[in-house]
Amino acid sequence: MLTFLFPNRRTRVRLMRSCLRAALGCLVLGQALAHDANPSPAKAGAAPSPDSAAPSPTYLGDVQPLFMGNCARCHNQQSRFVYNWLDYKTAFADRWEIRRRVWDSWKGSYYKEPMPITNSPESLALTDDQRAMIKTWVESGAVEGVAKEQAPAGVGGSAPAKDDRIAAGKRLFTACAACHQPTGQGVPNVFPPLAGSDFLNADKSRAIKIIINGKQGEVVVNGVKYSNSMPPFPLSDQDIANVLTYVYHSFGNSGLAVTPEEVKAQR
Repeated sequence: MLTFLFPNRRTRVRLMRSCLRAALGCLVLGQALAHDANPSPAKAGAAPSPDSAAPSPTYLGDVQPLFMGNCARCHNQQSRFVYNWLDYKTAFADRWEIRRRVWDSWKGSYYKEPMPITNSPESLALTDDQRAMIKTWVESGAVEGVAKEQAPAGVGGSAPAKDDRIAAGKRLFTACAACHQPTGQGVPNVFPPLAGSDFLNADKSRAIKIIINGKQGEVVVNGVKYSNSMPPFPLSDQDIANVLTYVYHSFGNSGLAVTPEEVKAQR
């Protein structure tokens, strides 16, 4: 066909070279466009891959610890007039109201009282990021998830070292500090102190039972009567052992250690 259209041999050669160059240019351009459409993750400014995105918060891993530290004084299984947010099924059923009270009311776009109640110790302790995390948990499906490990496992499967247990207990103590205060001094005539507490140091088994089952009625601590209620907390045997070991090693207390086996024996 080319010989018929272009009898001159030189013309045919130049035409073929031009076509080859055009084809090569199209190939290079196509590769460049494909690279821009699917950039390498290492390319500067590239969007992160889905695998590198932060996981959504879960109830047991992220939200329940916040509820224990900032909501449990009211929202516990002993409450008669408000929901028990320490229970996943209850919190899931009430999730959109939780979002509205924790986030929308706090932002001024919902007419009811923000939770935790404004200017309460729990409200002052709850950070903006923690409120946003509760909001994200609700909006992402309110997944139950699994509890995060509070203490590292020991080498070769042995029990974790005491220092590790104390450090884990300190993190858990935020659930206690709302009432007993970060210093362990409590609130006069309302919540008893843990610091230098004769009641606490006198009976380790009793302390374990109180965390497992809660406590109602009058107690006498360091010669002062207190009449209030403490809800039970949904903590594992290891978590209870950790937080009590931390308390016993803090605030001028006796330095006792509590093991998961001792907690299990009291259940």
